[in-house]
Amino acid sequence: MLAWRDGEAAAFEALYARHRGRLLRYLLHQCGRREQADEMFQEIWMSVIRARSAYEVSAKFTTWLYRIAHNRLIDGFRARGRLAEFELDVTDAELPDHPAPANEQPERLLERAQLAGRLLAAVEALPGPQREAFLLATEGGLSVDEIGNATGVGFETAKSRLRYAYARLRGELGDLR
Repeated sequence: MLAWRDGEAAAFEALYARHRGRLLRYLLHQCGRREQADEMFQEIWMSVIRARSAYEVSAKFTTWLYRIAHNRLIDGFRARGRLAEFELDVTDAELPDHPAPANEQPERLLERAQLAGRLLAAVEALPGPQREAFLLATEGGLSVDEIGNATGVGFETAKSRLRYAYARLRGELGDLR
């Protein structure tokens, strides 16, 4: 970001390439609707572009980017009168693709699809703050401290949310061990 701020045009392409997939997946999991996630994704990158000249390092770029995303999500929740969560409306086409070797049998592919469905359902069932902490850790690659900074909560709160999310997921998917 500093290189781009200082005039290196290719630096923006590198930032975008490095963060676009994770950010879009995070937004899709939080919104549940592709159109909303795409719209927010564009708005977040426009915010990054607008902040170029005034950007100052206050945290890792990833933390700063996900802070913008968090704030945009909160604005979206408020605008829809549902601060807790959006309605989930994910189609099969939007489920994560789990490529498998061509020699796998159909039974194995079905098992994988069922497992993916259970995992998505378990993540979607998490309370909003826990789901957000989990997605920031897994999709965003943020540390507990960075999750706290991105969501505006203290370290211990972020740590608790992440710990409870993992505990709920283990409880929900514990039979898979």
